[in-house]
Amino acid sequence: MTCDIRGKWALITGASRGIGKQIARGLAEHGCNLVLHSRDAAHTRELEAELAGRGIRVSAVSGELSDQAAVDRLVDEALAASGGIDILYNNAAIMTPFRASHLETPAEDYRLSFEVNVISPIRITYRLLPGMLKRGWGRIIQVTSGIQDQPELMAYAASKAALDKFVRDSVPSLRGTGVLMNLLDPGWLRTDLGGPRAPNAVESVLPGALVPALVDGEVHGVFFRAQDYARPASAAS
Repeated sequence: MTCDIRGKWALITGASRGIGKQIARGLAEHGCNLVLHSRDAAHTRELEAELAGRGIRVSAVSGELSDQAAVDRLVDEALAASGGIDILYNNAAIMTPFRASHLETPAEDYRLSFEVNVISPIRITYRLLPGMLKRGWGRIIQVTSGIQDQPELMAYAASKAALDKFVRDSVPSLRGTGVLMNLLDPGWLRTDLGGPRAPNAVESVLPGALVPALVDGEVHGVFFRAQDYARPASAAS
């Protein structure tokens, strides 16, 4: 079953390119109003104009997710622009350098990965969750990764594993509230993060990436794989 999200408000972090940009376009097709986040508001200006032409309301916020004061500001601005966020996509993430000598991975790789990929998504979730609970409806989508067996990228992989743990241990408290929190693995895509050798086009993230925003019923802590819903030709496009 899918729900009607026309007139709802969604905040998408990292919306200026790649997966976040595709998610924004997909939500707009369903009539969802959008708050687009990027490091610099200028980065989403073109997308704002494109989506506003589809008859929805679009706003932009900016902030560096490694700076917790900036995270607070962007949430304040998102709430002011929307009056309340109904759908949250914690999509923005960083991947620290590939460390061929992984036993020499510097501690800073872990600090930065956890700041951006774990702490900030959790803090954004905690800021927006009370409003969702009060309204009795919400969809929280934590964008994760299916990465495995790559110790050279362990700082990134470990941060995503921590985000998965956060979701799975948090969802029991959400049952019966109307607020769902789930995980989304976009797949390995040809983006700035995924690189040019990835097997799937970024467009293949749709329609699968929208499933956890549209799903209805008591669906909690599910690991959705966007590529399970991809059109057959998408990987070759």
